[in-house]
Amino acid sequence: MRLAYLAAPDDAGFVPWAPYAAPCLLEYFLMPLVVVVLAVAVFAQGTSEFMVSGLLSQIADDLGVSLGAAGLLTSLFAAGMVVGAPTMAMAAGRVPVRYSATAFLGLFCVAHVIGATATGFASLLATRGVAAIADAGFLAVALAALPRLVGPAMIGRATAVVVSGVTVACIAGVPAGTVLGQLWDWRSAFWAVAVLSAVALVPVWVMLGRQVREGDVPSGPAPSMRREWSVLKQWPVRIAVSAAILVNAATFAAFTYLGTSTTAVAGNGWVPVVLALFGAGSFLGVTVTGRYSDRHQRRIVLVGTALLVGVWLVAAVAAHVLIGVVVMSVVAGAVAFGVGSTLIATIVRTATPAAPRIAGALATTALNIGAVFGPVAAGPVVDLTGHPATALWCSAACTVAAVGVVVLDRRRPATSRSSSGIADRPAARRGR
Repeated sequence: MRLAYLAAPDDAGFVPWAPYAAPCLLEYFLMPLVVVVLAVAVFAQGTSEFMVSGLLSQIADDLGVSLGAAGLLTSLFAAGMVVGAPTMAMAAGRVPVRYSATAFLGLFCVAHVIGATATGFASLLATRGVAAIADAGFLAVALAALPRLVGPAMIGRATAVVVSGVTVACIAGVPAGTVLGQLWDWRSAFWAVAVLSAVALVPVWVMLGRQVREGDVPSGPAPSMRREWSVLKQWPVRIAVSAAILVNAATFAAFTYLGTSTTAVAGNGWVPVVLALFGAGSFLGVTVTGRYSDRHQRRIVLVGTALLVGVWLVAAVAAHVLIGVVVMSVVAGAVAFGVGSTLIATIVRTATPAAPRIAGALATTALNIGAVFGPVAAGPVVDLTGHPATALWCSAACTVAAVGVVVLDRRRPATSRSSSGIADRPAARRGR
């Protein structure tokens, strides 16, 4: 109670003493509690997104389909996220945040209840599509609400807390879902996600109602799709979105083949350990960079992307021995997600003034386009070479392209970069 009182935002939506805080787990106590609740919901959604890969064999056997057909559950979810983010954000543009966020989370919960009771593959596949659209809509609305929840000076930290829900899903949620599937069946994992989503429903409804009041629904005519998406004509937004797509493509190209790379050098027994270490590194990366990204985002993005090229190259060389896979999974997770979460915050901050309703959708769409493009680009290379670790060379290539995008932004005159999202911001005031 004491921490909750001290961490409460002031009238302007800021936590005045937060700049003095230590990073890592303490960051959660320095955010309005509603941001942590959003992270819990994102944890449930992230668990659902990734756990299916560990349950495919059980699902295929139970529903009488091939393993390749069962893989459509993952592909459809990714496609639903890409389509759902912009469309659901625009559909919810005139709806108060508490209503839209609760509706998306409720739909996500119901989709998993129906999925857990599905008797045929077609019905399960349909629920995955609905869940993906609801997931994308919730994340887009949640990210777009952050400037009003914490103020513009703390968008980076708040984004890191929300995105950390995905990284914690990699550490705990996905392995837990796999264990549930092994102990009982794949349906128990779906029930667990449904219960966790249901638990978050009431706090999301109550706390968003308290935190977001004035300005929740803008007055005047509803913004048109064309006017909202014209924000992409702005150079700073293009730079941030392009860099985010490339960095996330690199990350998911590597992550997709991390399990098979581990199996190639150490067998199946090490796969859960390596995946958990990657998730732990990711959590560390988003937490630490989130602490500093509001004031040093240009440096984090520029130095981080350049460093990430080296990380992928070293990982590609080290992927043929177990110790190399173990160490680099932590390092790659930390750097990749640290830079990626900073770019997501950059998109939200840069796009919000001109397109407050779709700023979160832009960030979500960029993330998921990268998640789709990375594995698609790496697949043919892996097939050609016959070794899954070669996906890391594709990750390095995507990150080199991201460095080029960031450097292109840096080479512009300072006056034209003044509104750029990839720019360092002055330190927040420490007194009132």
